[in-house]
Amino acid sequence: MAEAEVSLLEYLDLSQLTCLNESEEHTLKSIVADKKRNTGSAHVLSDADEQLLISLPFNQAVKIRSIVIQSASASQAPRTLRLVTNRPALGFDDVEDAGSVLQELALAPEDVREGRRVPLRFVRFQSVNSLHIFVVSNQGGEDETRIDSIDVFGMPLQGTRDVSGLKKVEDE
Repeated sequence: MAEAEVSLLEYLDLSQLTCLNESEEHTLKSIVADKKRNTGSAHVLSDADEQLLISLPFNQAVKIRSIVIQSASASQAPRTLRLVTNRPALGFDDVEDAGSVLQELALAPEDVREGRRVPLRFVRFQSVNSLHIFVVSNQGGEDETRIDSIDVFGMPLQGTRDVSGLKKVEDE
């Protein structure tokens, strides 16, 4: 029986969310704080150059099948992404070297304009506690990269659900 894919944003641990090189006015938290896909005017904008390093920590282990990255600006939309998982602390130096990268994606302009789901190599994203998205470059070679919404699709791992509401059954 195949499990239904769901948006994994509801499983984000917002307290651990980070984005390196984001501008102070346009942050990652502004587009994922509601734990659903952003449809408003908020967006993430890079600061010093076009690169961003986004860390999406989950509050339980998940399997990831696809991601969606959407941008209202065609030339500032991400083009090349590198994906890494389960790294507690990650800097730009860690992802410049392709050795730690699980998958590199080249997004087409229509993928980011229309917010299309981009499938991942599912076998590499089976037990993910955090997903790190390194935006290497954007579509137009611009100084700033803009992301209006991010979504991650897959399923929570069985047996890792929150069990805090369960009560112990007494032996008779």
